[in-house]
Amino acid sequence: MPYLLRQKLLSFGDDFTIKDGNGNDVYYVDGRVFSIGDKLSFQDMAGNELAFIHQRLLTLGKTYLIDRNGTTTTVHKHLFTFLRCAFTVDLPGTNDLEARGDLLDHEYGFYDSTGVEVATVSKRWFSFSDTYGVDINPGWDEVLILAATVVIDLCCHADQKH
Repeated sequence: MPYLLRQKLLSFGDDFTIKDGNGNDVYYVDGRVFSIGDKLSFQDMAGNELAFIHQRLLTLGKTYLIDRNGTTTTVHKHLFTFLRCAFTVDLPGTNDLEARGDLLDHEYGFYDSTGVEVATVSKRWFSFSDTYGVDINPGWDEVLILAATVVIDLCCHADQKH
């Protein structure tokens, strides 16, 4: 299912709105201001928290935790990659994801452990700086994929935003 993820330009903290393929607002990501490390609440439009994203501090490389439904998913930026970013999305269980492609320009995919692409992220068709499409294959946790996309945005574009 396609989604449009857009970072709010005039907001305190890192706030995002997410629309479905029909242009309806379906999710909101509320970035906390004045916190040590990034902390974001991933919510539906009624304000119900569906996931909580927080940065793990004092780790080698950028690491974020996504708490959802009593489980924790770890998103870890690889340290030693040549001229590119790479991320592992450590899901509960055995089928982890890897984000690869041109992460700095938001043209990448999420791949499962067998190499099958489960979602694509593209900024190609959008003129706004932090607006891009996310297309998720059926059967995958859309909130988790969208939350991991937010984490990658935070990691790859942190210097441009502050």
